[in-house]
Amino acid sequence: MQVLVVGAGVIGLAVARAAAQAGHEVTVAEATGGIANGVSSRNSEVIHAGLYYPTDSLRARHCVRGRRLLYAFCASHNVPHRKCGKLVVATNAAELARVEAIHAQAQANGVENTEMIGGNAARAMEGELSCIGALWSPETGIIDSHAYMRALWGELEDRGGMIAFATPVERLSFKTPHWRVQFGGREPGALDFDAVVNAAGLGAQALARRIEDYPAEQVPRLVFGKGNYFGYAGKPVFSRLIYPTPVDGGLGVHVTLDMAGRMRFGPDVEWVTEENYAVDPRRADSFYARIRSYWPGLPDGALVPDYSGIRPKLRGPGEPQADFLITGPADHGMPRLVNLFGIESPGLTASLSLAEDVVKRLD
Repeated sequence: MQVLVVGAGVIGLAVARAAAQAGHEVTVAEATGGIANGVSSRNSEVIHAGLYYPTDSLRARHCVRGRRLLYAFCASHNVPHRKCGKLVVATNAAELARVEAIHAQAQANGVENTEMIGGNAARAMEGELSCIGALWSPETGIIDSHAYMRALWGELEDRGGMIAFATPVERLSFKTPHWRVQFGGREPGALDFDAVVNAAGLGAQALARRIEDYPAEQVPRLVFGKGNYFGYAGKPVFSRLIYPTPVDGGLGVHVTLDMAGRMRFGPDVEWVTEENYAVDPRRADSFYARIRSYWPGLPDGALVPDYSGIRPKLRGPGEPQADFLITGPADHGMPRLVNLFGIESPGLTASLSLAEDVVKRLD
């Protein structure tokens, strides 16, 4: 088939590679001038183990399988990554009960090698840490996400696929037997495709509304969950990822490390109504309070605004976390069309598994 993938973020690139591997002729339409200029470039670059997600949810299934596939891909494609492990820490009895529940969920999800450890054992691993107990997840890691996405792009091109940059999709209509796609940009025009995948991230809902005769009730709401990150001005004090117990809308302000060894904190959850990536320095106040619950030694003035990202959430403040939403022909009745909505964390980890799922739905 001639397949059009809309969006050159991590999900679009993974889907495009998988479709090309399956023998399809693949074109990626990307509205910006390069890959990963949206959600994919503004995250923690964590390879998640699959601890938190409800049993049999898409997030649980694709995170656990995707993580295994991703480690294998990194090893075979020389993508920089490190299986540094992660501690989910409890600083009081109420938090300890929640962390124990996360451990039970991780075991239900088939996550390997997790264990509950006491405060002394946690401090033996990370001397600056303050906690009464923790969940140890040795399968969690970090990745150079841009190197990963460049590797996906390279494999796509090796199999004859291509990316059309600065090529927004203006509308789509199904005219048997093809999808007629109208493109804007420097060279506007229309082309026919056999199948279409909407992996447009924050723009997925808007694109779905530009599909002629697409059922409006099949387009979910979009809620912007902004996550701010602060860098640490000193030498890193942790060698593993440190996570507090989760909060409404996210996993809490955690210690994250990058492949260069830098230490950052974030993300928080800031509910916003429009795209804006400025980090308000005043938000550091709440960061200090939260971080000092598990790292009392955090010095004053050590946090500096770093960057932010926006999660394409399907639910807002006070509502339970939504699962990934993948709608195919069985859901909306339109042939060879797959829409991906609400692909936030752990989307990067889940990307290779999600891609397999999407390509199967095209046949």
